Formats: sequence, C-alpha cells, structure tokens
Amino acid sequence: MPKLGMEPIRKAALVKAAIVEIGRAGSLDVTVGQIARRAGVSTALAHHYFGSKETLFLAAMRHVLALYGAEVRGALAVARGPRGRVQAIVAASFSPANFRREVVGAWLNFYVLAQTVPQARRLLTVYQRRLQSNLTHALRPLAGARAPDLALRLGALIDGVYLRQALTTDAPDGAAAVATVMAALDCALQEERS
Repeated sequence: MPKLGMEPIRKAALVKAAIVEIGRAGSLDVTVGQIARRAGVSTALAHHYFGSKETLFLAAMRHVLALYGAEVRGALAVARGPRGRVQAIVAASFSPANFRREVVGAWLNFYVLAQTVPQARRLLTVYQRRLQSNLTHALRPLAGARAPDLALRLGALIDGVYLRQALTTDAPDGAAAVATVMAALDCALQEERS
C-alpha cells in the first residue's frame, strides 16, 4: 500500500536528482534509473510519476525557473533605485542557488532541448520574456527609450556567462559574473552619455 502524502516528496526528490545527474553528466545522457537511484526511489515509480525522462527534465527546469523567479522577486523587493533593481535581477541570475555546476549544466541542456521539444521551447520563451521585461522595466529610468535594447544585450550577456561557465572546470563564481554584467551596463550607459 502506498504511503499517503509521499508523492510530492518523491517527485521533488526526483526533480532535484535529475538536476544533479544531468549536471554531473553534462548532458541528457542519463537514465531514469540513475535519477531514481539518486532520489532513493524505484525506476518504476519515477516512470509512474513522470512517464518519461523528457517529462522529468521539463519538471526539473520548471523547478529551476520557479526558484529563479522567487529569487528575482525577493531581490527586487529590497532593491533600491533603478541601478539597484538591475543589479538585483543580475545577482539573482548568479546566486548560489542558480549558479552552481549542476544548474548550469541543466540550463545548457535546456537550451539544446528547446531546439526540438515544443514544451521546452515554450518554457525558455517564458524565461526570456520575463528576463527582458524585468530588465527593461529596471533600465527605463537609466536608459530611456534604449532600455529594451540594453535589456536584450544584458540578457544575452547573462546567457553567455552561463555558457562559458559550462565550458570550464572552475567552480561558478557568482560575484565575478555579476561584476562582469554590471561593468557592461556601466560601459553601455557611459557610451550613451558621451
């Protein structure tokens, strides 16, 4: 007889295990069995809950996106001024929860999956639009009509820092990543004033 109330706990464990296993492997070349073992559940139960590895990975990315969204909202709630709002968004992107080896690996694979899986493409589009919207809103007092263009550039830089991190063996350095993006912002704003 199944234990009542265990399904959400087991699903959460499988989602976290998927992120770790995909990050460890650096690809989607992991089995549901490997993920299930890491989560401490049977492969059959993992298939029962998610149906396929693809569905499990999409659930893992929804989890990553939900954590990221919560961090952005929390950071924006305490940010001061327009530059502080931009920095809050950037800092959330590179926070310890969002910028660790396994999450970086999951993001990289998420981009690959989005090329062929419509549900992944939709999730990626939602993320990109929210990032663009948040950055544009924060940048408007600093850059006026150029805010959408600058937001697009900063979003691409955030993604680029993630890509570079995925290609190194170094531990992710969130503070350095934030400094890189904010320095690019300062340069762009300086160019506008010149």
